Amino acid sequence: MGNETKRDVFEKLTECYAEVSDAYTFETGSPYYLDDEPNYLDEYDAALPDDLPVIPEAVGNAIADYRKIFGVKVGLVNLLSDLLEPWRIGVGKSVSNIGEEARHHCLVNSNLVAKAWVLGVWRVAETGEIVKLEEEK
Repeated sequence: MGNETKRDVFEKLTECYAEVSDAYTFETGSPYYLDDEPNYLDEYDAALPDDLPVIPEAVGNAIADYRKIFGVKVGLVNLLSDLLEPWRIGVGKSVSNIGEEARHHCLVNSNLVAKAWVLGVWRVAETGEIVKLEEEK
């Protein structure tokens, strides 16, 4: 495994595709692709990452609630604090609804919760569904 990113490999693939297209066009006199073919580099840039965090649905609900209530900048600290001590007064209802096992899993794997928070997108552990929060304006 080298230092190449997935993007580097994808760009090499598009270069190979272009070479095949040029060779085909040269040999046959007709284009290998149509002009209205999508720009896959743009689609790749806009696509979700392969390694989305996988978190329980209840934790995803808490992330959505805390982002809405506290905002992106301070909500994560509040969420992790409330996951640590869910019995405190003022803890959000969405955290109170998280089961002990899921709460413990999230504390042990707080990097997944933080990644889901920052990306605003995650995969639900129970269903495999991808949840993507709307961007704040």
